[in-house]
Order: sequence, then structure tokens, then C-alpha cells
Amino acid sequence: MTEATPVSAVEEGKRRRARMRARQYEAKRIRTLVTPEGAALNLKVSTFGERFGAFILDIGIQFALMIAVVVAIGFIASAMQMQGWQIAWAVAQVLIFFIRNFYFIFFEIGRKAATPGKRALGLRVADRKGGRLTANAVIARNFLRELEFFLPLSVVFSFGGDGIAVWVTWLLLLWCMLFALFPLFNKDKLRVGDLVAGTMVIHAPKVRLLKDIASVTPAHIGDTSIVFTPEQLGVYGIHELHVLEDVLRQSTPEIKTNVANRIATKIGYAPQAGETDLAFLEAFYAALRAHLEQRMLFGQRKEDKFDRR
Repeated sequence: MTEATPVSAVEEGKRRRARMRARQYEAKRIRTLVTPEGAALNLKVSTFGERFGAFILDIGIQFALMIAVVVAIGFIASAMQMQGWQIAWAVAQVLIFFIRNFYFIFFEIGRKAATPGKRALGLRVADRKGGRLTANAVIARNFLRELEFFLPLSVVFSFGGDGIAVWVTWLLLLWCMLFALFPLFNKDKLRVGDLVAGTMVIHAPKVRLLKDIASVTPAHIGDTSIVFTPEQLGVYGIHELHVLEDVLRQSTPEIKTNVANRIATKIGYAPQAGETDLAFLEAFYAALRAHLEQRMLFGQRKEDKFDRR
């Protein structure tokens, strides 16, 4: 008779299979995006639950801001013995309109590319082709949200004694549910707005810059240092600096080598004897960052390599 398998071994097998399933699930969320600079970045697609949670947080913040505006305007009007309350109410409506329609656009068009709700859950909006997120894409994806969800939902809640047929209400609710659940039916969890705008929401948790990136100093090779001329540093801008930061932080040695070769060729730099790709990239990152910061002190902001300023 064979001996029974120890319970500890059975439990270990279950845990191993659970870990394998978890790794497989995480692997399905990874998407490789190649930037215009040739750097391949592995990004994790957000889940439907993460996107829904961020959306609920943002809606809550929107309502809180609207309530704060109404309370503030009401307090000011009451302090003035309600003189000119019509103007005060008109101002409140204008502020509520901007909060209601431009909240998502305002935050996603910024450098973080994320609303407070998305940032709280470690999410951000990105271009699906790996390029720079444009204002047109942000505006398109958010205005389509109005058509997908807010507009039909507002019509539903505006029903009263208008004699609107009940079937119209159910049709609009079905419309809202169809678009709200659309991310469940594609592997990248895209909204219709994402499909039109060419965007996606990725998982990008807050990270602290590594010491060798944030405070890197020019590398030394023998008795010389890796230095760059202002003309070489002037080739790239802020966008390329952010891409290089991602490459230094999370790419493979092969990608670092490819990026180092591309940068050296682009700026006309001749590698020195004994110079490593990592040393070159770290030195170039530090020099480019200092160069761009110095320019910004004089009000000269170079967005990317296509910016001729």
C-alpha cells in the first residue's frame, strides 16, 4: 500500500498552482509599447475593477466640488443680505458647468495624465502606440464619455411628469449599461472613447526615483568624464527625458544597449574606450536633466525633440 501524501505537500502544491495562475493572469495584462525612440516598455493594463473604482472616486470628488461651490456662493450671498443673488447663482452654475464637463480633461491633459481617482489607484492614461498623449486624444475620450454615459443618464433622471414612455427610460438605461460594461468585452479593457482616441489606461503605481537616476553624477572612465556639448543636449526635450527615465528604471540590458546606440547616433557622440551603455545613459540623463532645468529657469521649455525652441 502506498503511503498517503503529506498534507503539507498537498497544500504546497495548491499554493504553487495558485501562484502559477496569478502569474499567468498578470502576464495577460502586460502590453509591450515601443516608443518613437525605439524603447520597448512593458506596461500593465488596468483591470475593469480598477477603472470602475477610479471612476467612482472621481464622481465623488466632482460632487464634493459642486457642493462646495454652491455652499460657498450661498455663504457669500447671505453675507451680502442676498443682494445680487441672481448673479451669484449664475456664477455658481458656470463653475458647476466647468467642474462637470472639464474635470477629467483638466487632470488627464496634464503631465500625470491621470485624475485624482486614477492616481489614488495607481492608474494613468497612455497612448496605445507608445507616443506622447495629445490634448486631442484626451478631449476626444472624455467628450465621448458624455455620449456613452452621462447624457443618457441625465435624461433618465430628468424624467418626471413629462409623459415620456417607460420603454424610452429602459432603452436609455440599457444604453448606459452597454457602454459602461464595454471594457469587459475586450482584452485591453478599453472604453469606446479609448478606441476612438487611441488611448488606454495602464497601471502605473507611484514609485520613488532610484538614487542612481535622481542623483546620478557624470560617470568617470579612467581620468576622463562623460560630457556632452550644449548642441548634443539640445536634441532632446522633456518627453525624451521621461522615456529615458523609464528605460533606466525598468528595461532590460538589451533595451538599454539599443537605446544607448540610438541616442549616440542621434547626437553624434563617439563612445570612449571602456564606456558601458549604462554609464552612458546615466550620464546623458543627468546632463539632459540639468540642461532642461537650466533652460526652464529662463522660461525656455522644450517639450520634445520636435520642439524647435
